[in-house]
Amino acid sequence: MAGLGIGLIGTGFMGKTHALAWGAARAVLGRDLPEVRLEMLCDTPDDRAAGMADQFGFARATGDWRALVTDPAVDVVSITTPNNLHHEMACAALRAGKHVWCEKPMALTLAEAEEMARAAQEAGTVTMVGYNYIRNPAFLHAKKLIDEGRIGRVVHVRGWVDEDYQADPHLPWTWRARLQDAGLGTLGDLGCHLVSMVVGLAGPIESLVADTQIIHETRPLPDGSGRAAVENEDTATALLRFANGAHGSISSSRSAWGRKNKLDWEIHGTKGMICFAQERMNELQVYLNEGPKAEQGFRTILTGPDHPPFGAFVPAPGHQLGFGDLKTIEAGDLLAAIRDGGQAYPSMQDALTFERVIHAIADSAREGCARVTL
Repeated sequence: MAGLGIGLIGTGFMGKTHALAWGAARAVLGRDLPEVRLEMLCDTPDDRAAGMADQFGFARATGDWRALVTDPAVDVVSITTPNNLHHEMACAALRAGKHVWCEKPMALTLAEAEEMARAAQEAGTVTMVGYNYIRNPAFLHAKKLIDEGRIGRVVHVRGWVDEDYQADPHLPWTWRARLQDAGLGTLGDLGCHLVSMVVGLAGPIESLVADTQIIHETRPLPDGSGRAAVENEDTATALLRFANGAHGSISSSRSAWGRKNKLDWEIHGTKGMICFAQERMNELQVYLNEGPKAEQGFRTILTGPDHPPFGAFVPAPGHQLGFGDLKTIEAGDLLAAIRDGGQAYPSMQDALTFERVIHAIADSAREGCARVTL
């Protein structure tokens, strides 16, 4: 069969973004990428799988994810299921010799994430974990400026990632509140994205001290029969030391009223600084200590075709990329790695470093704000 056969597990929001990305990657990013076939989709029950396969354009459907990961016509497996299923599905797909694109976080526990990374190394196939925000042309340009020394030596980093999807105390209890289903709370949902960005810009984190908080300790059960405990954190805050000597802080909340996707960071250097706000994801704010003091100030850089791969989507600046476009870039990078016989970034081994940071934050809080060396 021509092209790489794609198998997709899960049809929620992230499943839809993967389906769209697989369909768009070659059309947007170029014919030098391998062709793909939308071969098989998995969801439950069977009739939902069949309906979503028809909607997304997949040739076949199944309610059995094990059948998908072992199917000889499937070459690449996209895993977009709830967190507690990632580990088993990814390891099975890797043992079957498949390439794997898995959403974050990798797993419920650090031990499971480590096992996934080992399985990926043993399989020798291409893996990637879904940190799409680091595909943003604005992020890539910020990294370029830092690598070129435009803001001097990085000395301090600050980051926030806040949403309000758990701010209402009257919201019913869901699987996201239970450790055995969701794993970490705001750290697994949101904080890991921030970690991927600050590590990408400032380098590895060497040690940290942190604390976490459960704001709403119980929530009403959906059937009205009582209340259940919330087992994972609503907020997390950490003081960081980077391997390059920089210090910093990051904070995350899933209970911050009014915040929808406040994924913001500042990188301070000896010659200037760079600021980014995800809700204005096509902009960078840059301050450089250059020229007369009376003329210095922040400059807004609006991303456009001069910030690859923006121009592959639209030939004019100011026309904006979106969340789904970043997933298309992810799919393209995975396909390029398969074509070239290399590894995508972040592979499961790369993403394991992000998992170690978020679990170190949880460990530090559990141990009474003890410093943790990574």
